[in-house]
Amino acid sequence: MSDAGRRRPRGLRGRITLLATATVALVMVLGSIAFHAVLNASIHAAADRAAEVRVEEIVARVEAEGPAAVRSLDDEIVQLQDAEGVVVVASSDADDGPLPAADREGEEARYDGDRVLIATEELDDGRRLVLAVPADDAAETLATVAALLAASTVLVIALVAGVTWWVVGRALRPVARIRAEVDEITADRLDRRIAEPASGDEIAALAGTMNRMLARLDDAAAAQRRFVSDASHELRSPLATMRQHAELARAHPAATSLDDLAEVVSAEGLRMQDLVDGLLLLARLDEHAPTRREGIDLDDLALSEAARLRAASARDRADAISVDTSGIGAARAMGDPRLLARLVRNLADNAVRHARSRIALTTVVDVDAGHAVLHVDDDGAGIAPEERERVFERFVRLDEARARDAGGSGLGLAIVRGIAEASGGSVTVSASPLGGARFTVILRAGD
Repeated sequence: MSDAGRRRPRGLRGRITLLATATVALVMVLGSIAFHAVLNASIHAAADRAAEVRVEEIVARVEAEGPAAVRSLDDEIVQLQDAEGVVVVASSDADDGPLPAADREGEEARYDGDRVLIATEELDDGRRLVLAVPADDAAETLATVAALLAASTVLVIALVAGVTWWVVGRALRPVARIRAEVDEITADRLDRRIAEPASGDEIAALAGTMNRMLARLDDAAAAQRRFVSDASHELRSPLATMRQHAELARAHPAATSLDDLAEVVSAEGLRMQDLVDGLLLLARLDEHAPTRREGIDLDDLALSEAARLRAASARDRADAISVDTSGIGAARAMGDPRLLARLVRNLADNAVRHARSRIALTTVVDVDAGHAVLHVDDDGAGIAPEERERVFERFVRLDEARARDAGGSGLGLAIVRGIAEASGGSVTVSASPLGGARFTVILRAGD
């Protein structure tokens, strides 16, 4: 037989029913046994007490009326025996054979084929009175009780199994419906949602959780589609530029030179390389790939970027930008040195791109919060409050920076946020004291 054939169904409904039935069966069986034992002990104790009281009453009559009192007893098995066990006198229902004397209270014996309870009491002259009380009635009562207990146990177990099967099936019916609805949802139908029951119970909570998960998947799929579309557009643009210049050079060699074509290809190729590098970095950040975590001087990174910007500004005197580093203080942060250097560079380049004449870099340590903080300010037009979250989305350029000559690929700030979050920190944007935008990065302080 195959493994599939040997496998038994292990549905939740069957397991719950089996567990509930087994539990109730165990409780019922143990309870019935305990009840039967207690009832048996109670009946025998009551019979013992009744026999002892009766034998004492008969002894009192014998002492008062003599042995003839035994002979006058009806419907009772009584014998008066001497010290040797010889029957002196017996009641009309007693046989000639001597009754066995009881060695202990509540002792049972067989007499004339019947079970009897023996009670013995000695008289003052050494003789003893032996009373035999039939025990068959008690045995029949216990047998009847045992049969009733067995029948009720079977009935309760069957009832519990049936009710549990029905209740669990009814409770799981919405789950089966939810499963069927979710099974029909495909990648191109993520806008569908599950009908949420109005019961307000755990099943309704499950449906709500599934709907929220589907909404997140729908948003992620939509973002991925936008990302692919934007990435395709961004990659198509430099390729189209290189192809146009190549076709122009081939069709009209006199219209352009080899140096012009090489310059265009080099510039557009560098732009494509930056774009592809940014996409790969974002992909690694999205996968939450493990990164190095070590203490690094955030102030050194800021000073290095300031030196780079000053050197670039010196080369381009027509568009010089003043870089203020007076606010840079000692600040150690935890993170990957390569990624944090990329974060500072992206923010610095973004500030230069939007500044009119001045940017400022600041690093401080918040000792109480255990944070290292980086501020990057510019004196540009700033960012409207409603746009301050959107600027961190991929391929987003605000109106001021829509021209590719002024703006980057639209990935720089998305990379900044990805690196900050991968380093256990955050990045926000607000109004700058210089009049433009202030980007604030908060990282865990290093040792």
